[in-house]
Amino acid sequence: MKFVDEAIITVKAGDGGNGCMSFRREKFVPKGGPDGGKGGNGGDVVLEADEGLGSLLDFKYRPLFRAKRGEHGMGKEMYGANAEPVIIRVPCGTTVFDADTGELIADLTAHGERFIAARGGRGGRGNASYKSATNRAPRKSQPGFPGEEKKLRLELKLIADVGLVGLPNAGKSTLISRVSAARPKIADYPFTTLVPNLGVVSDGKGGSFVVADLPGLIEGASLGHGLGLQFLRHIERTRLILHLVDCQSEDSVRDLTIINQELAAFDPALAQRPQIVVITKADLKGGMARLAPLKKKIKARGLDVLAVSAVSGEGLETLIKRAGDKLKKLRAAPKPKKERWEP
Repeated sequence: MKFVDEAIITVKAGDGGNGCMSFRREKFVPKGGPDGGKGGNGGDVVLEADEGLGSLLDFKYRPLFRAKRGEHGMGKEMYGANAEPVIIRVPCGTTVFDADTGELIADLTAHGERFIAARGGRGGRGNASYKSATNRAPRKSQPGFPGEEKKLRLELKLIADVGLVGLPNAGKSTLISRVSAARPKIADYPFTTLVPNLGVVSDGKGGSFVVADLPGLIEGASLGHGLGLQFLRHIERTRLILHLVDCQSEDSVRDLTIINQELAAFDPALAQRPQIVVITKADLKGGMARLAPLKKKIKARGLDVLAVSAVSGEGLETLIKRAGDKLKKLRAAPKPKKERWEP
């Protein structure tokens, strides 16, 4: 399935039904009064988070969602029926922006979470509601109110506990394929991964965590170079970053610095995100000789570091345990108060 993480849609809530102007005309009721009923309310357009969805692809082919209008009021004080809401299911992790102003109006992260994107119009009053002691036979009714219409920009940010980052060909796809059931494309050329991949990793203690493999970043990614800008948003929700550094690189420490600078340029909060530096490909020719001094330089920066071999499996169990322990502490820490989106 094609991965799409941005879409623009238009939502139009239903108009309210018109109120009715009517008078009783019945046998043996010589002075029948006004009996026009109220119109029904128009249908709302509601966004609902669904954990079974993983892309915004459907919205590329259906950009318009329209709810039905409420039924009109009728005589005998019969109210028009309210229209049913239109439910639009979106992936968990979808943020909703006003396409015209850029304002963030909703953030749907939990399965079943709902947000009313456009409210239906209120039904108009019938002439029965205008009856009073001084106006016994009102001859007016009210039309239904129009429903809201909005243009929305949907942006998907994957919900994962751990994000894998690094320069192209640092070994991210190979690593996620060894620690989870994810099967991303693996090849010996840059930008093999063109879309984010998710994998579930067992921590060996009855628990698990979700890992996101993001397409390789390059210098200038925060400015739109390469694929970085398109997918950097997916690391914003992660609690922990696994930063993969290729031991075979000409300057592995510089590679580490480049990626951290790009993360900080995209979102300063990412610079403060807990990080484990994972040295890869140390088992290849000359890698072991570089490993000890490289670890020393990275530890001098105050970063947690370890070496793994995704091919042989060496160090993977230690990495999973360390990531699991860190996540356990991060989950136990008090969460920042999230603004509540009132429907």
